[in-house]
Amino acid sequence: MVLFVNGVLIEEPLPIDTRTLFHNYPQLKDGAAQLLAIQTKVIGTVGVLYVNQREFAATVPHDKNVNILGTDDVTTCCAVVVRHRTSGAVALGHFDGSSVDDGISGMIGRVQELSLGYPESRLELSLVGSYSDPRGYSEELASVILHALHKNPLELDLVQCCICELNTSLRGNCRWPIAYGIGVNTKTGDIFPANFPEKGPDMPLRNARHFTGSHEMLDIYDCNLGLMKIGPFHYEPLRGVDLWLQQTDDFILKHLSTAPEVEPNHFVLQARASLKHIREHPFPAVTVFPDNRPRYFRRDENGLWVHVRY
Repeated sequence: MVLFVNGVLIEEPLPIDTRTLFHNYPQLKDGAAQLLAIQTKVIGTVGVLYVNQREFAATVPHDKNVNILGTDDVTTCCAVVVRHRTSGAVALGHFDGSSVDDGISGMIGRVQELSLGYPESRLELSLVGSYSDPRGYSEELASVILHALHKNPLELDLVQCCICELNTSLRGNCRWPIAYGIGVNTKTGDIFPANFPEKGPDMPLRNARHFTGSHEMLDIYDCNLGLMKIGPFHYEPLRGVDLWLQQTDDFILKHLSTAPEVEPNHFVLQARASLKHIREHPFPAVTVFPDNRPRYFRRDENGLWVHVRY
């Protein structure tokens, strides 16, 4: 097997739960505590590439367009970071349990491509998010991700694992995430807790995939061209979308979130925006992605992503 923890090989069988993993490798607890001791940074838009749920992106240290890869709102999801020690190429993915094997393979493949010509090096791996929710979604996702990583033929070194019980606090009788998101400094590889009030372009469209059965993990960035790319993807018209939009905020929160008790305040607002987008664009292949082409974005002179034809 080829999954390591700080250079120590994880022996078979792979731990089936995170508590066993943390018991067997207590250094992971120390690393999680060090990460959570860093003050959460509120990140703006310039130089930032935001990775949404069911997306990943990869880049290199000399990318002039992206200084920070980031994601948040992870609650029961998990942020996965893969980095090549020698080249510094790094990928960030936001996993919710959909297409985990393909997503992990895609991230590792992109980091390898961006590291061609550099000496072979064990890849560094970080997992952050997935608090210990009462329904057990996070623990199930952690198990799926660990198994997907463990069966990868490359050597992966798990240097950071701040998930499940290590990313959970108590507020009264309610378990709560400590870190909702992370940023990755693409120049240094440093990881820090982060929130992203501005999440980038086309968010109603990007979130629409979560409500319409689109499960692929999408690669959203070409660092060689400096282009962010959304889609193309397709979904069927959502039956009852008008009925959904007539429901109360509490109803939408309860039925569209895996962790309604701890969602940030903007969850319902974002959900409504996506439902409206689905209503306005029931056939995205026709109205959003004509000719089956992605929507492309490039940095403008102010450092913001703007829609371009390519």
